[in-house]
Amino acid sequence: MHEDLEGKHGVQSLEVGMSLLKAMVGGQRAMMLKDIAAAADMPASKAHRYLVSLIRSGLVEQDPLSSRYTLGPFALNLGLVALDRLDRVRLGLTSITELRDAINETTALAVWGGHGPVIVRWERPRRPITVNVLTGTTLGLLSSAAGRVFAAWLPASQIDPLLQQELDNGKAPAGVSTLADAHALLAEVRASGMAAISGSSYMVRGVEALAAPVFNFKNEISLTLVVVGVEGSMDLSPDSALVGQLRQAAQALSMRMGATLLSLPQ
Repeated sequence: MHEDLEGKHGVQSLEVGMSLLKAMVGGQRAMMLKDIAAAADMPASKAHRYLVSLIRSGLVEQDPLSSRYTLGPFALNLGLVALDRLDRVRLGLTSITELRDAINETTALAVWGGHGPVIVRWERPRRPITVNVLTGTTLGLLSSAAGRVFAAWLPASQIDPLLQQELDNGKAPAGVSTLADAHALLAEVRASGMAAISGSSYMVRGVEALAAPVFNFKNEISLTLVVVGVEGSMDLSPDSALVGQLRQAAQALSMRMGATLLSLPQ
């Protein structure tokens, strides 16, 4: 009974603190204590006590010269994370549509699903023979272009157990039998800036794919742009027009998402 009541009532002190943050957001500028208190409809002494705690948490900071309060670094980080989660797929969908129109190939957008990349959307080209892409299915790390891209740029501590599981289950391509082999393969992906895979190495015979990473404002991999085609139909050589267009699309989307690396992987 007590837990139900607590869940319904919430934490009042947290709600008071949030009212101060809302007042500061509404002010759209650094504010004096009296203005924040007035906007939150509380005594200045009470507002000050809460602001001290909010400063300690990084949600608020105070200018020592003007004594005005503004949102702190943690609050800004929360906003950036929220924007990233809200906008990245929407921006990615626009990107794969524009890329499809430019290259007239099947394009797809992949996100990280916890145990591997997941295709969330694909765009069909205007040609009689196309490759259908399954959405919602977790792809292999070593047997798909998107998987190799995510594995190449996600932390090794996160990826190595998944790589070892694929190796143990016999899901690695020919020539990759140890974790060291997998690391060498992923190092090549990082060096080239993307992953190309075709033929017997791909998860579906008769299909080839090219994938490139998209980075967010933390310069961490967030999405992967993928181009898929019938085996032998695409020029996957490093200096091909297709590779250049995919690289350009991935870099442009990275910049739109706030990536600050002056030189993304080439």
